[in-house]
Amino acid sequence: MRTRLLSNSPLATKKLGRQLALQLRAGDVVLLCGTLGAGKSELARGIAEGLGVKGPVTSPTFTLLNIYETEKALLHHFDWYRIEETEELILAGLDEEIGGANITLIEWHERAFELIPENHLMITLTRIADQSREITIEPVGDFRLIQIQADDGLEQII
Repeated sequence: MRTRLLSNSPLATKKLGRQLALQLRAGDVVLLCGTLGAGKSELARGIAEGLGVKGPVTSPTFTLLNIYETEKALLHHFDWYRIEETEELILAGLDEEIGGANITLIEWHERAFELIPENHLMITLTRIADQSREITIEPVGDFRLIQIQADDGLEQII
């Protein structure tokens, strides 16, 4: 079941990430989809904060993977924007860092779609206006349903 939301600010997108974090567990793979500037990294920061990560959370555009310790599991945050072929990730052994005992966030998964497990959570952010984003949350395969509460700055779209 797909959930559609309207976020009216980066702060609301970050708050959504904190809500999502409460429902994530070891082994979860979350795809953060959208164009440049859609808010993927802001959502990732909210998820990291919700998992208890202290300090800055940056997009791993050049390093490909940032790892953060949390109370639930290690958080693996990938950014595959600069990947040209899936083989690059495999040769670096990064394909082995997806899922498992970790919570995995992946930006630009399209670059190596064949590495994505069948069961995952797909979150698509679409820029509507300067500060507003439509956010679609969709469990894929046997991924469980995620419940989100609309609150200040976050509206459910029916």
